[in-house]
Amino acid sequence: MKVRFHTSLRTRFMVSVMGLLIVLVGSVIFVIEQREVKTIFEEQKNKGVLIAKNIANLNYYPFVYWDRNAVKENIEAQISEKLIYVIFYDRTSKPFVANDFIKDYEEIYNFSRLKAEADEKVYFFESKKLKDKVSGKVLRILEIEVPIIVVGSPTKWGSIKIGLSLEEMLKEIQKTRMMLILVGLVGLAISVGGTALLSRGITGPLKKLVDATVKISKGEFTQQIDIDSKDEIGNLAQSFNDMSYQLLLTRKRMEEANRKLIQAEKLASIGRISAGIAHEIRNPLTSVKLNVQKLFQSDRLDEIEKEHLSLSQEGIVQMEKFIKDLLDFTRASELNLNQFSIEQIFDESIKIVADSLELKKIVLEKDYEQGLPKVLVDGDKMRQVFLNVLRNAYEAADEGGRINVSLSLLKDESGKKIKIEIADNGSGIPPEKREIIFEPFYTTKSSGIGLGLPNARKIIEQHKGSIKVKDDFKQGACFEILIPCEGER
Repeated sequence: MKVRFHTSLRTRFMVSVMGLLIVLVGSVIFVIEQREVKTIFEEQKNKGVLIAKNIANLNYYPFVYWDRNAVKENIEAQISEKLIYVIFYDRTSKPFVANDFIKDYEEIYNFSRLKAEADEKVYFFESKKLKDKVSGKVLRILEIEVPIIVVGSPTKWGSIKIGLSLEEMLKEIQKTRMMLILVGLVGLAISVGGTALLSRGITGPLKKLVDATVKISKGEFTQQIDIDSKDEIGNLAQSFNDMSYQLLLTRKRMEEANRKLIQAEKLASIGRISAGIAHEIRNPLTSVKLNVQKLFQSDRLDEIEKEHLSLSQEGIVQMEKFIKDLLDFTRASELNLNQFSIEQIFDESIKIVADSLELKKIVLEKDYEQGLPKVLVDGDKMRQVFLNVLRNAYEAADEGGRINVSLSLLKDESGKKIKIEIADNGSGIPPEKREIIFEPFYTTKSSGIGLGLPNARKIIEQHKGSIKVKDDFKQGACFEILIPCEGER
């Protein structure tokens, strides 16, 4: 059974970049260290050549005249911790004089490394390790041998070999290495910090995308990602937001399509029931109506009996109106379209309810935008819609209340529309009932049958428009009606 370890994208990114940084920084430090060591060694070698030549110059005349004692004294005077040994060789490459320390090391003391034909530009160098026979300490030495040239001599007159301690050079190299390691560690720490920020900048938005994707998979299409970067991540976030918005629109369209489908099924059912009701009620109702009219014309009835018959006639009229409204709502009537001014239709609707508004002392304020285009509508049916909504506003407003009507031109993605808003300052409509009020037979009135607003929505949707109760209205209720302009359907 395989055990799989889950690692995040950020962790993998950090590990990968840190691995690359370690290799890169290590390689750079290695190259720099090698160059620095080589440079330090070259400086030490050149310094040793100069020291050897300087000692040869100081002992030039004693050596030429073979004054062994003078050379010996000069050598012993110059021996120090840095200069371990000095050996002079004659022209036959045999030891001429040396300090006492090196004589015990015959492999160094007895052998000159320069050939007889060596000129003044030739020199020999070699790194060595010597074990001090007294202290037992291991000495690391740079051995350098240069020729001694006498003017007029075709070959070397002799040579001088010195042994320089490498301790200071090695300490300098060690110091340089530590400095490079420290610089490398600081650089690596800065790089790791930068990598962490970079990975956070990359994986942070990706995590937002993943979280938002999970929410969208659960149906939360309102998700939007707030990423302002101008790179590929920003483009991806913008594409995601566009996708989320399109999914939201698609769901709304599907919900609206389902609502219309359910509404159509309801209307079909209501239509079948209505046809049966109309058939079963109209014939006997007509007989009752005719008999009541004949009785009402009789001279044998007193005033009280006529008053009762008058009430019956009113009831019959209401029943006929109910049947007519029910049949009108269920029938798929055709629109008689023509060019109309919305302002004109609305003003005509206002005139019809003007007496009722005046009786209740309701103030109606109009706000019409200038230059509104004409629309292709059925004037009678649109007037019926406006009357239904105005009557609802009139009934909702208190005595001395206010109704505001506004007409304006709206431009959005789908084109130009006429927006009609009818607002009252009544008690308002609870949010949970703002959609139910458009259902057939739903009413809060004692005398209503609940077909006014459903019939209004049916007419508006026949005109490819929409009607709804605005959610963000603070006081009372506000109905918003949108009607497409000609050519925008």
